[in-house]
Amino acid sequence: MSYTPNDPPRTLTAAEIEAILPHRYPFALVDKILDYTPGEWARGIKCVSRDEPFFQGHFPQHPVMPGVLILEALAQTGAVAALSLPENRGKLALFGGIKNARFRRQVLPGDVLTLECELTEQHGPVGVGKATAWVDGERAVNAELMFVITDA
Repeated sequence: MSYTPNDPPRTLTAAEIEAILPHRYPFALVDKILDYTPGEWARGIKCVSRDEPFFQGHFPQHPVMPGVLILEALAQTGAVAALSLPENRGKLALFGGIKNARFRRQVLPGDVLTLECELTEQHGPVGVGKATAWVDGERAVNAELMFVITDA
């Protein structure tokens, strides 16, 4: 992810993210975009609350955010970068695959998950994003996410 330090960050609120992504509660997993470059990369956050519906069963005595939902949050972050291009407005970014996913730290209620996804390849509607999730500067998850841009 590259940007000029003097450039002000491009932020998006939850409402602005909703204008780009079709996801809604309880599956909207990005609370805010801290910065992004359309078609290149995005950095966002997910504030993990004890009230998340998945904690009712995962696990009641030791709540841990499911790894697949962290991957989904990373994918949604990358989708903001991909779908913020004018030619992709109103389209969907669908999973095409996941490679080399590594879960390095549990994500617990109260954590703020920093989500980063850099779009590294794109050939027509198919692309790859290099994604990493962090908690307090510690890597929680990293993976390569394959995606397909399609009409809604």
